[in-house]
Amino acid sequence: MDQQHNPANVLVELSNSMADLVAGVQPSIVRVSGRPRFGATGIVWSADGLIVTADHVVDRDEDITVGLADGRELAATLVGRDRATDLALLKVDASDLTPARFSTDAARIGQLVLAIGNPRGDQAMASLGVVSAVGNTLRSWRGGSIEGVIRSDVTLYPGFSGGPLLGADGQVVGLNTSNLARGLAVAIPHEVLSHVVDALSSGRGTKRGYLGVATQPVRLPDGLRSALGLHQETGLLIVNVEADSPAEQAGLLLGDTLIAAGERDTADISGLQDALGPGSASSQLVVKVVRAGQRTDVTVTIGER
Repeated sequence: MDQQHNPANVLVELSNSMADLVAGVQPSIVRVSGRPRFGATGIVWSADGLIVTADHVVDRDEDITVGLADGRELAATLVGRDRATDLALLKVDASDLTPARFSTDAARIGQLVLAIGNPRGDQAMASLGVVSAVGNTLRSWRGGSIEGVIRSDVTLYPGFSGGPLLGADGQVVGLNTSNLARGLAVAIPHEVLSHVVDALSSGRGTKRGYLGVATQPVRLPDGLRSALGLHQETGLLIVNVEADSPAEQAGLLLGDTLIAAGERDTADISGLQDALGPGSASSQLVVKVVRAGQRTDVTVTIGER
């Protein structure tokens, strides 16, 4: 058999290429010690000391340390955290770090990917898989709505959360976490990472908006839908309005049925959650409600949760 086309050679080349990918990204991943017993992983965001990791692996706000690939052990301060997206931003006193190269191209289903972890600090660990789904909007049990999440069949071993999901070109396609989808491996894409890091590093925070209402889904009668020209079959019935809340101040009433918030319909709670996403606080939101059989617009100044 032609030595050049020997299948064994192809496998060896592929294997060596993957090992090279792990070696190439190792300077940009760190061990994060922010919880008892188990270390975790973080990704170098900037040369001047910003490190992004998973929020759930940082149990404490102080006494956090970071282990660099060159053996240095540095104290880290917590810049901020966003529990909804399970992201935390750390800062170490350094100016010579090697930032990870992030891919701005969308991941594709079927692509080979490597999950990289460094929970022990002595060397990187890796897990191989393929991208199984992309572009989904994940509504996590933590209350977040994250667009463009990447699902893969990599195994996230203990301590892998906060580490990179690496594409075959050596670029990071997302940050791995096992805590948003109840143990399933998902990766947060660069666009979301960039937004959260920018908000946390600038001091703006990522707090979600607040109306001060409790709602439950209800079916809209066919006659009412026809009379008001509504296409959705359900809305959100307001069953409680908190005292002195933005909702009360704007004039929303018990018994109103929310059918839209801004440009989003509120056929279910997800539409309202999207309208109250990070950065919405202090802005004005026009909500459409059905009141006494009529459609009414109410302008609410969104509060901060």
